[in-house]
Amino acid sequence: MAAPLSPPRLLPSGDSAITVEFSRSIDDAANRRVLALDRALAAEPIAGVTEAVPTYRSLLVHYDPLQVGFDDLGEKLLALAQRPVPATIAARRWRIPVVYGGEHGIDLEDVAKTLNTTPDDIVARHTAGHYRVAMIGFTPGWSYLSGLADFLHLPRRQNPRLLTPAGTISIGGVQTGVQCLAGPSGWHLLGQTAVRTYQLHRDPIFLLEPGDQISFAAVDAKTFAEQDRAAEAGEFVAELLAS
Repeated sequence: MAAPLSPPRLLPSGDSAITVEFSRSIDDAANRRVLALDRALAAEPIAGVTEAVPTYRSLLVHYDPLQVGFDDLGEKLLALAQRPVPATIAARRWRIPVVYGGEHGIDLEDVAKTLNTTPDDIVARHTAGHYRVAMIGFTPGWSYLSGLADFLHLPRRQNPRLLTPAGTISIGGVQTGVQCLAGPSGWHLLGQTAVRTYQLHRDPIFLLEPGDQISFAAVDAKTFAEQDRAAEAGEFVAELLAS
């Protein structure tokens, strides 16, 4: 018989939201509980809940205080959170093309030197990984992925860049990620993808969802340029392997 799950912490977030916190650090097991609660809440809606936002270690639940109170909602959320987490959860699997190094991944060589290996080895290790979207955040479409190999764990840059390119594939700490829009970053830039994980006038606007499984495939600069034109026209470019 499975051991009972420890109850999460319920934290008030203003007067119309509850944070259901499963851990105080990045924790894959906690993230699975976050996503399980998010899906349970979607399958069995609670009156008054207006939105749920999953993160690495907690679920932020927005609610209408005129329809449901903090205590009543918290009790219902705790009941859902105590359910066993399914051993396997149906998830979409994507393969994302990446051009590594050069102008597209300006930190690849430095990362290889820091880890006492070669750029080709870094690419091989990164593309060999099987990742899961743990959360979406920071900027629209920014996909934080768990599952980075221990060998590639690397502290973030001491001096973050004020601007990094759209489509950057990078590593930072114990994570790797897909950056959709140009913006600041303290992560190490390994490559770039033409995939738009966020595109305002496309249906769907957001391509990836928490729980999706991700793998990366290396492509050359010519292929990247072709895919970039296709993606700008609204094509997904990413390959959906299973849904």
